[in-house]
Amino acid sequence: MHDELDVVVLAAGKGTRMRSSLPKVLHPLAGKPMVRHVLDTAYGLSPQRTHVVIGHGADVLREALAELPVRFSVQTEQRGTGHAVAQTLDHLGHGKVLVLYGDVPLIRRDTLSALLERVDEQHLGLLTVTLDNPDGYGRIVRNAAGSAVAIVEQKDASADQLTLTECNTGIMAMTAAQLKRWLPKLSADNAQGEYYLTDVIAMAAAEGVSVSTAQPATQVEVEGVNNRAQMAHLERAWQGRYARQLMAEGVALADPARLDVRGTLTCGHDVFIDVGCVFEGDVSLGEGVHIGPYCVIKHATIGAESVVESHSVLEHCVAAGRNQIGPYARLRPGTRLAVAAKVGNFVETKNVDVGEGSKINHLSYVGDATLGRGVNIGAGTITCNYDGANKHRTRIDDYAFIGSNTALVAPVNVGRGATVGAGSTIARDVGDHALGITRAPQREKADWPRPAKRD
Repeated sequence: MHDELDVVVLAAGKGTRMRSSLPKVLHPLAGKPMVRHVLDTAYGLSPQRTHVVIGHGADVLREALAELPVRFSVQTEQRGTGHAVAQTLDHLGHGKVLVLYGDVPLIRRDTLSALLERVDEQHLGLLTVTLDNPDGYGRIVRNAAGSAVAIVEQKDASADQLTLTECNTGIMAMTAAQLKRWLPKLSADNAQGEYYLTDVIAMAAAEGVSVSTAQPATQVEVEGVNNRAQMAHLERAWQGRYARQLMAEGVALADPARLDVRGTLTCGHDVFIDVGCVFEGDVSLGEGVHIGPYCVIKHATIGAESVVESHSVLEHCVAAGRNQIGPYARLRPGTRLAVAAKVGNFVETKNVDVGEGSKINHLSYVGDATLGRGVNIGAGTITCNYDGANKHRTRIDDYAFIGSNTALVAPVNVGRGATVGAGSTIARDVGDHALGITRAPQREKADWPRPAKRD
């Protein structure tokens, strides 16, 4: 018996009840296609080969999984699970084979490891689950000694068999030799006219090979997706699992049921996350970070003791620590905040370096810019960085003060300690400690008649 492992993932079905042109297994759960969840779990078992059986939407699946180390097998006709697994027979090794499903995304590695430990030439491993409502599931049939000897699909079950509550999950493991011996003997003589993989259980029993059953820690591990409602149910189950993990690591969640992580969230001690927040991609929150309600944070690093106020959107950005962000701030890709820098309410930044202690307090757009230390940006300031063809950079040196309602026409430099008067349009450099101002002279007309509406 070899220690090598082949994993076979069945992903050929259309998923008609999803009512979608996208293959069912590519529908995202927690921001990642369901089949990717299954494959990531499988890779944790260190298989020598991973096979994905494709059929409906085969080209789309090939493209979606192109960067992964998988071997594709095509099931041109959907003639049952046994027929699907048979497409991989010529490519299997000589060790164990684990059969998984691309639409059962929450299966855990520990559950599968325990199942594989039961497999040898005298034992087949079968994952079962006991359900209060087994409707729709194949039933596990046991003999008088309590050994599993068959799986009967619901459409083929007798009245007595329909009363059984131990059900087939479809997940099983066996040796490659067993699989190659049994699959060619499958018959489609059943209500569906399909080749059931589950029929190998009866073949094993007939050969004297024991069927060793195991059950998952929770029922949700083996639940599949056939429609949008089931998809939503598993989404919340996955998010609940992640929320419990975060809280076990010391993260404070205002409401664990109102958190969405669509990637990886790494947190230091004493992090607080308010309700309705969404984290996408790789996000890191340092110690003592406070995230207000309804923020969306994508591919970002937020340093210790920073505060992100409500309804802020951060994407591909870095905050060094002790930063104040929001509310209603939008930090676009390339934003880098030094320690104690502030980006306030209704401020948008892009491709900008904000120096230590600098402030963009409110109602401004700062893009393609470099701000030194202690810079103050007044309300309504805009860096005019795009000339219709090319982007240009604005540089503002340490301790400069930019008055409200200023337009900085890039490329332009504002010197150290310089001041720009409110309402200015600055198109030429301002020197160190200088005042730059471009206001038009104020005029006044005494006793000016205000326009009136015509009758």
